[in-house]
Amino acid sequence: MSLENLSQLEKRVLKALIEGIPLVERPYEEMAKNLGVTQEEVIYAIKGLLEKKVIRRLGATLRHNLAGYEGNAMVAWKVPEERIDEVGKWFSEKPYVSHCYVRKTYPDWPYNFYTMCHAKTKEELKALIKEAAKELNLKDYEILFTVKEIRRKHAQYKIE
Repeated sequence: MSLENLSQLEKRVLKALIEGIPLVERPYEEMAKNLGVTQEEVIYAIKGLLEKKVIRRLGATLRHNLAGYEGNAMVAWKVPEERIDEVGKWFSEKPYVSHCYVRKTYPDWPYNFYTMCHAKTKEELKALIKEAAKELNLKDYEILFTVKEIRRKHAQYKIE
């Protein structure tokens, strides 16, 4: 799906969604007012974006550290290529995992699968990771705990 296949309204609504849903009682009504269209048109455009798989969902971003979650880490896993889909599906169903990625390996860094994991404490997170490793029979991984958050915001995309 390319942005060229979107209607002008879908592009405008997508841009508004990227900027952030207004934190008001009736956010779609507010978006509609800002865009000079009806609330129904905004909802119709959002449904179109979902159907076209341009967006997956609408949701809030939790600032884990500010919400009391001290156990935040990226875990780098060495996963056999033939098991990537299986392992990805397993992790994607876990509530403590917010992101899963597959990346390239290097001679001095054999890890190809990454999960961003969150728990109330580092100890709780270590236990969850150890349990995952045991259940998936993955022995080679590195836990990279967050030391300091410097910047956290959604990427801004140019929608024309």
